[in-house]
Amino acid sequence: MPWIIFSTPLAIIAYFLIWFVPDFPEVQPLWYLLFYCLFETLVTCFHVPYSALTMFISTEQSERDSATAYRMTVEVLGTVLGTAIQGQIVGQADTPCLQDTNGSAVASESANRTHSTTSLKDTQNAYLLAAGVIASIYVICAVILTLGVREQREPYETQQAEPMSFFRGLRLVMSHGPYIKLIAGFLFTSLAFMLVEGNFALFCTYTLGFRNEFQNLLLAIMLSATFTIPIWQWFLTRFGKKTAVYIGISSAVPFLILVALMESNLIITYVVAVAAGISVAAAFLLPWSMLPDVIDDFHLKQPHSHGTEPIFFSFYVFFTKFASGVSLGISTLSLDFAGYQTRGCSQPARVRFTLKMLVTMAPIVLILLGLLLFKLYPIDEEKRRQNKKALQALRDEASSSGCSDTDSTELASIL
Repeated sequence: MPWIIFSTPLAIIAYFLIWFVPDFPEVQPLWYLLFYCLFETLVTCFHVPYSALTMFISTEQSERDSATAYRMTVEVLGTVLGTAIQGQIVGQADTPCLQDTNGSAVASESANRTHSTTSLKDTQNAYLLAAGVIASIYVICAVILTLGVREQREPYETQQAEPMSFFRGLRLVMSHGPYIKLIAGFLFTSLAFMLVEGNFALFCTYTLGFRNEFQNLLLAIMLSATFTIPIWQWFLTRFGKKTAVYIGISSAVPFLILVALMESNLIITYVVAVAAGISVAAAFLLPWSMLPDVIDDFHLKQPHSHGTEPIFFSFYVFFTKFASGVSLGISTLSLDFAGYQTRGCSQPARVRFTLKMLVTMAPIVLILLGLLLFKLYPIDEEKRRQNKKALQALRDEASSSGCSDTDSTELASIL
């Protein structure tokens, strides 16, 4: 909780300054690099303990799964809300494209000079207004989290005098086989969906020709994901998590193939967007719902190792950030080699083809690799039930030991 409390105000300031345009053009690259890195660092200081709280609000597997489902539903809903606020507010400020697509620096500079100063100022103010609204929601949610959640410790953990050192805990965590296989599969599937997410706006604008529709299509995807997360939660409790992973994440493949083959039809694109949201929901929920099972398995194999939950969650978050960085790098380099023209009204055929590959074929290959790694993940429903019984026996033993210690202390004081 201290990490969440102290990182929140600093993260809000950094987020707002990301969208502020300083009057000195020569320092703008350094400005954005500084505050974007600062914001990502502070959000990580929030996200890691926030995610790790799943292990500290209950000792029951079913309650942790339910909490994960609620958490991911609200996270997707937050993405919808942020997309709506940013898209609708900024969308009101018109930023015209550049008609010259020959890549001439002189032409681009001339077009930028003729761009209305008033229009540019309106765009800057729109971004600041959207940032202010989103920052206010950030504060409200952080206050609710801080005041509404209380941590619980396992009985067998509270008996130990000192927590394990970070480096010893890291060595044990990174040598735990189920965790390595889970994060490897999670890395590839996350990279697949981040490639789609990062290039979706450009794909809709230049390949499909829906310049004014991409924010609405993104909203359709995220709303579909929000409403289907509870369905996936029911599915995983009914048929098991590994089955849900195979069906949920692989269901994106047919829709990605359809996107690659179809022509520019807006109605079909909306249908595909809604259907793709079902897979996005599975990708959001299922890997995070499997992590508590890995931690329980680790506790059974290392019963005297406590305090390692933040290490598990922090490296899970690290690989999410790593996938995001790799996705941005692949996308930027690919589009640069293809000859992408910034703010162009149209793009060369090579750019449109590259966008199609980044949104369809590359994610399909990554999804298949991720599912192959999930096949190696050893914790199925039978293993989960065995771990649950063994953990309950360990808790009962710890509680009995605690009671015995209390009785002995009371007897000694009476004597």
